Amino acid sequence: MPSERSTKRQKELLEYVDRFIAEHGYGPSYREIMNAIGYKSVSTVAIHIDGLIAKGYLRKRDNSARSLEVVTTTMTAAGPAARKVDPAKEKWLVEEIKRRFGMYNETPSPQLMDELYVLVGALKVLGFDGAYESTRAELAQLMRR
Repeated sequence: MPSERSTKRQKELLEYVDRFIAEHGYGPSYREIMNAIGYKSVSTVAIHIDGLIAKGYLRKRDNSARSLEVVTTTMTAAGPAARKVDPAKEKWLVEEIKRRFGMYNETPSPQLMDELYVLVGALKVLGFDGAYESTRAELAQLMRR
C-alpha cells in the first residue's frame, strides 16, 4: 500500500461518496462526483477513485455503475490498518478450513457446515482475499453435492 498521505481532495471525495451512499443507498456516478466537488473532468474523478481504492478506502462491488463502497473514512498515512495481511494467520486459518472440509467429507453435519461458513467468511473480513476466493469456490462446490 502506498505510504503517502491522501490528498485533501481525496479526503473530500471520500467524504462525499460516504454521504451520498448514506443518503441514497447506492454510490454516486463519476459525473455526479465531478459536479459536486468541482472537478473539470470525469477522468480526474477516476484517478482519485483509483487512488482511494489502491489505498484501501474504497472498493467496487463489481464493474457496474454506482458500485462504490466505502471501506473506511479514517485517513492515515498508510491507509486502513485492517488491510495488513499476516501470512502466518492466513496459513493457520486456511489449514483449519481444510481440516474441516476433510471432516465434513468424512461425516457431513450441519455444525461443520456452519463452521465452514464462518471460517471462510473470516478470510474475507481479515482481508485474505485470494484464500477467500478459493475456499468460497470449494464451499460452493460442496453445497452442490
